[in-house]
Amino acid sequence: MLRLRRPRDTIVETEGVAPRPAIGLALGGGAARGLAHIGVIRTLVKAGYPPDVIAGTSIGGVVGGLYAAGKLDVFADWALSLTRREVIRLVDIAISGGGLMGGSRLAQLLERELGETRIEDLPIGFAAVATEIGTGHEIWLTRGRLLTALRASYALPGILPPVRVGGRWLMDGALSNPVPVSVTRALGARLVIAVSLNADALGRATVIQDHGTDAEDEARPLVEKRPRVRAVVNLGKGLGRGLGRALVRPLRGRDEAAVDPRIAIARSPGFTTVMAKAFNATQERIARTRLAGDPPNVLIGPRLSKLGLFDFHRAADAIAFGEEATERLLPDIAEALKAVS
Repeated sequence: MLRLRRPRDTIVETEGVAPRPAIGLALGGGAARGLAHIGVIRTLVKAGYPPDVIAGTSIGGVVGGLYAAGKLDVFADWALSLTRREVIRLVDIAISGGGLMGGSRLAQLLERELGETRIEDLPIGFAAVATEIGTGHEIWLTRGRLLTALRASYALPGILPPVRVGGRWLMDGALSNPVPVSVTRALGARLVIAVSLNADALGRATVIQDHGTDAEDEARPLVEKRPRVRAVVNLGKGLGRGLGRALVRPLRGRDEAAVDPRIAIARSPGFTTVMAKAFNATQERIARTRLAGDPPNVLIGPRLSKLGLFDFHRAADAIAFGEEATERLLPDIAEALKAVS
């Protein structure tokens, strides 16, 4: 049985305003595309629908947690100031430790704003979703230090190291619950508004029932020659700059091979492309199943296919996409609120 430190009432009463059902916001994962959550929240608040509880996964946890802590505008200003060069500077290569990046630079930025803020002291209900390594358990972080919970929720496997929380090693929550509708309801929300950052991809993947090698495949060597790495110590700053540049290259929603089929033959996908596409495919299929089994009252799906997963320097575009998608659905939110009242 779920026990929360501060159970939420399903009816919210505000002085001078008619009582209404508690509004919950489920914010999905999606790396830089998650900056669209800023636009979503701002539009909801402006329209008179501020969330009473928030559950977030990965970047959704970061944006939701910062909003709950009253730091959303500070974070938005910082994101809007980012350039490609500044994004690269955030990349701190770690040869060991469970990820290519140490993640300390990003953590320090969050620590500067959040300090020792604890989840149970936030003015609204909040939970960050993470996944336990080994067991695959879906972990709801509803108490303790907010910064640690956020770091665990966005610990992208292979890129960022896992985070130890309460004796468990945790990684990105998108591997277990990409859009945490169920968590938001458990926190007491009567009306659940979910934000999926992969709406462009939902339902796109299918099954190819008959496929095999062709003449081009059979003409290629079994193992392609790759440059030899003489020593790990030689990776250094060069690797850091290279990975940084790779991370901020736009990773579009469509494959390059769809534009020019020759690319698929001439060049294999790079490391960051493989990581991003693999994570996207896994997240999309899990999200499709979870949303079908436990649909929200309103699903907001900003059209973000033109935004790369690591395009943090395009915050203005992401925020605008979130605002536009939410504004289109304001009438649906009003109707849904009446239906659950």
